[in-house]
Amino acid sequence: MTRPFSSVWSREPRRPKNAGLRREQIVTAAIALLDAEGLDALSMRKLGSKLGAGATSLYWHVANKDDLLELALDEIWALVEVPEPDIASWRAAATTFAYSMRATVLQHPWVATVAGQFPSVGPHAFALLERLRKTFVQAGFTGTDIYLAAGTLMSFVLGQVGPEISARKMADAGTDWTVDNVVASADQLAADYPELLADYRAVQYADRDTGYAVAFDFGLLCILDGLAARVPNPVRLPGEPAT
Repeated sequence: MTRPFSSVWSREPRRPKNAGLRREQIVTAAIALLDAEGLDALSMRKLGSKLGAGATSLYWHVANKDDLLELALDEIWALVEVPEPDIASWRAAATTFAYSMRATVLQHPWVATVAGQFPSVGPHAFALLERLRKTFVQAGFTGTDIYLAAGTLMSFVLGQVGPEISARKMADAGTDWTVDNVVASADQLAADYPELLADYRAVQYADRDTGYAVAFDFGLLCILDGLAARVPNPVRLPGEPAT
């Protein structure tokens, strides 16, 4: 038996009982806790303690933890930048969005998990989607392809950032992710593939962050080139060169 769609945004917020705690304060504190300690650390009891209030007081404003995560996620979407299409080409706007989203998710790593678990139907999410819609309309996409293009770009960013976040967590937990250690492990585990190992040694960056940045650049260019190839009659701003 299927359940009807439910979201914190589809229900009217309850009015505060007094001049004390507000929902905005709760969401801000939740984001700070998520950033500092991660998704597993969030609980209504712990959040209430940080706010100097009981969990019962929080439940007056937020029905449950899922609602709280929806509210927190929407605040993060407000941080992602997309230029208005009348001041930037679609590729420039899409590039700005991709780098801004990457930086935002790396700054708030819990978003990589929450974004796939909850619907993004809050005001900031819709504002972001509208700017992406305008971007891909300017590119020349029509109909459903507008949203498929936007979804492809967002999926690329999340797909690239997810493994990077996992590697950073492992490094923070004490795992030796230095290049020398990784290469040494590969020598042992993939000894039957000498050509693959030779390539692996040749392409490893001494700085892991540089490697992630280069991989992101390469993938983003491939995504944008692929999207551009899907538009038979691209729309360009006055003076914008053909791609």
